[in-house]
Amino acid sequence: MIFFRSIFVLILNKIIECMIVQFRKAIEDDAERIWAIIQQAKTQMRELNSKQWQDGYPAPQNITSDIKHGYGYVLCSEGCVIAYGAVIFNGEPAYEAIDGKWLSEEPYVVVHRLAVADEVKQRGMATEFMQKVEQLSCEKGVYSFRVDTNFDNHYMLRMLSTLGFLYCGQVKYDQGLRQAYEKILRERQG
Repeated sequence: MIFFRSIFVLILNKIIECMIVQFRKAIEDDAERIWAIIQQAKTQMRELNSKQWQDGYPAPQNITSDIKHGYGYVLCSEGCVIAYGAVIFNGEPAYEAIDGKWLSEEPYVVVHRLAVADEVKQRGMATEFMQKVEQLSCEKGVYSFRVDTNFDNHYMLRMLSTLGFLYCGQVKYDQGLRQAYEKILRERQG
């Protein structure tokens, strides 16, 4: 029985690895599923003793606002939302007062509130989301990608390192300090 269960898990993992995902702007109809994914992420962080997202943020109104302003993006598989993030091209006020130094002074994209559904965790979906944001950013002529995270969000920190983001310093929010990272998406001209 254990053998067949192992074979089933291996087959299921291969199917998930071969999933074709769609990256698109979130719509109002996605809000309930997005909120469920955010709740899953909050639970995971709490179970890992992370302080991030344990103070009421993000809240449903953050997601509603993201969608209303065109910031919300999702990864979907077979029509089902499996990952969410706010993709913002018009700046992040907290980044103006970095304790450190950014790699560039160019326009940038930032991702906030990145979360992946439990059923596809550890399948590279967060990495896929970030790579789709890189592609979108380059299509818009924006070649700097910034992100911040809590010091104890080890999954995010490992992914940022793997994707080539460099530590630039700390930024301050009402919820506390966050580690700030940047990635340049092309060689500088000139």
